[in-house]
Amino acid sequence: MIVRPLLPAYGGYSIARDEKVILIKGAVPGELVDVNIDERKRDYMLGTVTQVVEPSEFRVEPPCPVFGICGGCHLQFIAYEKQVSMKEEVLVDSLTRLGGIEVQLSPSLTDAQWHYRHRAQFKISREGTIGFFRESSRDVVFFESCPLMIDRINELLQRIRERNLAAGLKEIHLSAGDSAAALLRGEAVDPERTEAFREIGIASIAVNDTLIEGSGAVAFDLNGLNYTVSPWTFFQAHWSLNLKAAGFIAGRAAPLEGKKVLDLYAGAGNFSLPIAQAAEEVVLVEENPFAVEDGTRNLKLNGLKNCRFVKSSAEKYRMQKKFDMIILDPPRPGLTSEVVKKILDMPSDTIVYVSCNPSTLARDLKKLKTVYDIDSVQMIDFFPNTYHIEAAAFLRRR
Repeated sequence: MIVRPLLPAYGGYSIARDEKVILIKGAVPGELVDVNIDERKRDYMLGTVTQVVEPSEFRVEPPCPVFGICGGCHLQFIAYEKQVSMKEEVLVDSLTRLGGIEVQLSPSLTDAQWHYRHRAQFKISREGTIGFFRESSRDVVFFESCPLMIDRINELLQRIRERNLAAGLKEIHLSAGDSAAALLRGEAVDPERTEAFREIGIASIAVNDTLIEGSGAVAFDLNGLNYTVSPWTFFQAHWSLNLKAAGFIAGRAAPLEGKKVLDLYAGAGNFSLPIAQAAEEVVLVEENPFAVEDGTRNLKLNGLKNCRFVKSSAEKYRMQKKFDMIILDPPRPGLTSEVVKKILDMPSDTIVYVSCNPSTLARDLKKLKTVYDIDSVQMIDFFPNTYHIEAAAFLRRR
């Protein structure tokens, strides 16, 4: 079937229409492609490009030899400027269609397209192959190096392979900042293998939920602050862009003198620590005990005495006073109804909502706009060459 998709859709698809909507993998909007229909649903079909009849000016050669096999990337065949504009279109569509929100996006925040990831979760097959899962499969795809990873991660991957250190494990999580850390998932690891990981340049080694070697944390410069995270704590892997995003949010939040700030999904304090330097008080709410431990360490390292962590879920945290600003950075499911009610019952003057899911962002903004006006929304491309879309929305109480 030859079609010309015209619009991008979330998930790395492009949209064409025949007798039904067709969601197509492997197409650039605007080009003419031959498509094989893989699956027929009641209201739409799923298809894959088998031949490009008239290529788009934005179609490029993917640099990774396992692109299309490995499930880690989705958009390497599209020029980066087009990737950004496609994600912006998907974000606007989600806000309009799901949230009833008409907004002109502010300029997107972007940075390096390649070699940007400071962390990786490598999968390991029963045969000992280390790599990433094939798309829609548990098969592990081998590759020499990943073009999304910083050089340090790829170097460590090569040394792990050379010494066969992945055998018997299920996953290896690598993080690299001022030093390197590894989280090993699977069976118990004997001291000899732990020593081998140390010899290849990994300073901190954890096995499942236990720290075996080193301090247990890697450190980053967070716009002049000392920011540390353990292997069990999430951090933005695209660190150079994270610095831009954290600085941008702190700048938009100013002036902060005399302000009380609540960070409801704080992690180790990535967005609220830079704000704390100027604010009167910052309360950081986080339910991951490892992140709370990391965040508490970060407060001490930076001498931030106007901040405190509360180990709690956002749902269970009791808001006993009004805050001038609330920072929201929830997981993909977005805000629960309990959290939305909590915010609307005791609204702050401003909200900063950082989202990793356009659909749940649109749903939540639709609820919040009963009390708030939306000042701005912009895309943050934390995951170039993938379909993932993050965004920051700034809201002001009416």
